Amino acid sequence: MGLPAALETTLVESMGKVLEVVPIGGGDISQAARVRSADGVEVLVTWRSGPPTGLFTAERRGLDLLRSPGALRVPQVFDQREAAGPCPAYIVMEWLGQSSTTPQVAEALGRGLAAMHRTTAETYGLDHDNFIGANPQSNRQTTNWVTFFGEQRLGFQMELAAKNGYLPRQRAERLEKLLARLDQWLPTSPPASLLHGDLWGGNWLTTASGDPALIDPAVYYGDRETDLAFTELFGGFSSAFYAAYNDSWPLDPGYNERKDLYNLYHLLNHLNLFGHSYGGSVDRVLPRYGR
Repeated sequence: MGLPAALETTLVESMGKVLEVVPIGGGDISQAARVRSADGVEVLVTWRSGPPTGLFTAERRGLDLLRSPGALRVPQVFDQREAAGPCPAYIVMEWLGQSSTTPQVAEALGRGLAAMHRTTAETYGLDHDNFIGANPQSNRQTTNWVTFFGEQRLGFQMELAAKNGYLPRQRAERLEKLLARLDQWLPTSPPASLLHGDLWGGNWLTTASGDPALIDPAVYYGDRETDLAFTELFGGFSSAFYAAYNDSWPLDPGYNERKDLYNLYHLLNHLNLFGHSYGGSVDRVLPRYGR
């Protein structure tokens, strides 16, 4: 796989002659490659020909926000443009390389994430909407966490699931009942922490220099427990990571009761992204929070 011709022409204008293009696998919604110029500059280029419009604009803004506290390595964005004519939408960023993960790297990730979470805002949400995968993520700001999570997270995904035909009556009724009593489970005013927002094992890496780095964010300000909960849903995080995080900023004991509820947002999002195969996962969570 090479670069689309129009994209390569655009890159040559800024990088000079493109000497090598190495495809990078693993992306669900875009294509990516490591690109090396004739003078040895290496970058990561990700592109997408179709919608959603604004995906890479949101990614650039999210990476900039995550980088601002200086708590963890986050790739620098060099260029980003929306689709124009034959050139697809793309983002060009720092190539970090990749090496093996060790317990020490996992510990550094845990400490760094706790430090990043100490960057807070006065409201939950964000001053702009973005994406969670290829789905839109609504970040309308509010000062009440229960309201935010109920409306902008679960409620938003429920509406999308209804439009997509993934919300049969029993599932819809159970979700509506859960929304009505969210205040029984969630705190109203936890610190509004800076969140990665999509922190599963594929969205962090160990750089060539041996540092943990965050990629592919869905940034907003909210309860830090949501980031921790998602790390447990699909794996990719070691006991060293959790020990280091808790040593830096211990989680409240009630986290274990809330984490499945927080992950319901991601399960609904996966239902909307990938279809009925995730319906059972959603349905298994709902009885844990009443019928």
